[in-house]
Amino acid sequence: MPTSPTVLVASDDVFELATLSAALRLQAVNVVAEASTSEIAESLYKFLSPEVALIDLQFAGAEAIALVAKFRKVNPALGIVLMTACPDLRLLGLIEKQIPQGSQVILKRSIADLAVVSQAIGRSIGAINGKEKMAWVNSHGSLHENAFNSILNEFTDIQIDTFRLLAKGLTNSEIAKVRFVSEKSVEQIVARIAQHLQVMPDRTLNLRVFLTGEYFKLIGAPRH
Repeated sequence: MPTSPTVLVASDDVFELATLSAALRLQAVNVVAEASTSEIAESLYKFLSPEVALIDLQFAGAEAIALVAKFRKVNPALGIVLMTACPDLRLLGLIEKQIPQGSQVILKRSIADLAVVSQAIGRSIGAINGKEKMAWVNSHGSLHENAFNSILNEFTDIQIDTFRLLAKGLTNSEIAKVRFVSEKSVEQIVARIAQHLQVMPDRTLNLRVFLTGEYFKLIGAPRH
């Protein structure tokens, strides 16, 4: 029987970290380290040299990509499994080519069986050795080229970026300056975002507050 690769699990949600690690051990996954901060993760990685890093994509304030990139400099063959609540990386300000080669990306809500995570851990090592690009993994453990069917697929990159900036609290005027467009153009884009999300015109509704709430639902509401 092949030996399970050693795994470092990192999440800044302490409850998720504890339950996920325990559940993976029940799946015979060799979890050798658990980290709740980037500092702990770096220290444990340096000391234990795990073969796979399983990390929440929004770990430590969206520092996960920088962290695993740093790990890969030490070990180019490191397997990487990223977990996220967000079905569209653009909402996190990321594009696929920023994700380390061979990474297996798992949408949290799609997982009913942790055996899928175990399979992704094993696949992550072969993926980097085979120089494969990042891949989404669905609830059956199969790979998806284009993530998951979602209303977000209807959004253009400009709409996604505007949505993200709006959720950060920028006014239409500030978004216009960032994107080098007119304030009127931003208003039109925000209206189009609302249409995509099927928000009906309502004078009693604060549209910006509502859209901000929808954004955080889509990416997985902040835990802190």
